[in-house]
Amino acid sequence: MLTLSTHEPPPPLAPSATGTSARKIIHCDCDCFYASVEMRDDPSLRGRPLAVGGRPEQRGVVATCNYEARRFGIHSAMSSALAVRKCPDLLILPPAMDKYRAASRLIMAIYREYTSQVEPLSLDEAYLDVTHSTLCQGSATLMAAQIRERVRATVGVTVSAGVAPNKFVAKIASDWKKPDGLFVVRPHEVDAFVAALPVRKIFGVGKVTAAKLEKLGIATCDDLRGWPLVELHRRFGVFGTRLYELARGIDHRAVHADQERKSISVETTYVTDLRTVDECADEVRRLAEQLDSRIERAGAAAAVRKLFVKIRFADFQRTTVECVADATHLPTMLALLEKGLARRDRPVRLLGVGVRLEEDDDRDRSQFPLFDDELDHIDRSSGDHSGGTG
Repeated sequence: MLTLSTHEPPPPLAPSATGTSARKIIHCDCDCFYASVEMRDDPSLRGRPLAVGGRPEQRGVVATCNYEARRFGIHSAMSSALAVRKCPDLLILPPAMDKYRAASRLIMAIYREYTSQVEPLSLDEAYLDVTHSTLCQGSATLMAAQIRERVRATVGVTVSAGVAPNKFVAKIASDWKKPDGLFVVRPHEVDAFVAALPVRKIFGVGKVTAAKLEKLGIATCDDLRGWPLVELHRRFGVFGTRLYELARGIDHRAVHADQERKSISVETTYVTDLRTVDECADEVRRLAEQLDSRIERAGAAAAVRKLFVKIRFADFQRTTVECVADATHLPTMLALLEKGLARRDRPVRLLGVGVRLEEDDDRDRSQFPLFDDELDHIDRSSGDHSGGTG
């Protein structure tokens, strides 16, 4: 059994001007996790289109699907009704969260044998900072390969991994050879690797932002590098700074272990503005179902203390309406929506729903394994989800 050193870790390395210091970051992401667990437990499901999610007749959504289903254009956060229209033979199984959490605990335990610096993003996905690990002769590549084999042997699912000097590049690298792949981007390769990336690969660039960038003639990160910081900031606000840095492979974010999540939310940006209360209400119903799934996945139901609805109008003005609550409640969300819409007589370009969680320092922080220092966000026009389960 591999064990961690008990000595205090050295101080963090100072990042270089390019953000590619000597850090060694691994991003691990299980392949279609929920579906993989189901296929592990019932091998007869292998080879057929399979999804895990809600029922089509109950306004359900797809939580994840296997690669056979993805060939039909099915993806996470798509409505189950649309998924069945795309693939009439699709089998949709209800989520078995206890089973997925049990598999997750085994996976995370393996990750933590290589480093104490593990930042979970979901049940099956995490960043690992192995900069100071002496296992595998200190090779992050060998550690990633060993982790993948151990998860396969112990849990019975596959993991794709990316190795890089920072979180941004490692996350992209883990997707490079999915499913069941390992891709390494060494420090001297970061500049060329990132330059060739489509801008839609940048976290936070969904269909709406990608279309705006395309109108400016920006298709790749190399194109983006031709724009000065001040101009990007003028056009995109604070996000313009992120665009400027990530297009150059710069990402100074540290891997944060055992972080506490303070809210859970989902939101959608629409290419075509919503113009009626009924249209907005239908969207809130759909978002509420996704929110419930995300809260359940985080094991956070007991910590809910507030509900909120977020609205961004066509003129980019925003408002958030919230109330005290100890659980999600659709009628309350719809009431919050109506209150928010009454504040401004404009079409709506973004809707979001969410919950705020208790902030009791005595509460066991390990009960909320889902954390990222980016926003939970869906930016789409036809159902693409920025997150998902591999």
